[in-house]
Amino acid sequence: MSRSLNKVMIIGNLGRDPEMRYTPSGKPVTTFSVATNHVWVDTTGQKHSETEWFNVVCWNSLAEICKDHLYKGNRVYVEGRLQTRHWEDADGNQRTSVEIVASEMMILGDRVSSSDNEQENNLDELQEFEENE
Repeated sequence: MSRSLNKVMIIGNLGRDPEMRYTPSGKPVTTFSVATNHVWVDTTGQKHSETEWFNVVCWNSLAEICKDHLYKGNRVYVEGRLQTRHWEDADGNQRTSVEIVASEMMILGDRVSSSDNEQENNLDELQEFEENE
């Protein structure tokens, strides 16, 4: 059997507003970071917490939706695949980045926006996107 699986699901909070740009061919791409927290109690009863940061990349219509509807602090569910990129920086150092290439995104809980009306419009557009996918 030669099947494989590369699937990641996270729930966390946006660490910054999404940034959108376009490829030379005109495809929209949006990036943002998501923080997840892991809390545990050790054998002495002391509580510990650690935060893991994930870089997320969205393409095409999902990129546009994320740019229009996500804000720093939003709680989101992101599903996609892990991708590793390698490049050389300006100083000639080899660099590596692991990121989630998102295939799905859902806003969880309250959203940060300028008005209640805008929030209702955002929800309608997101529900329409999920139904069309």
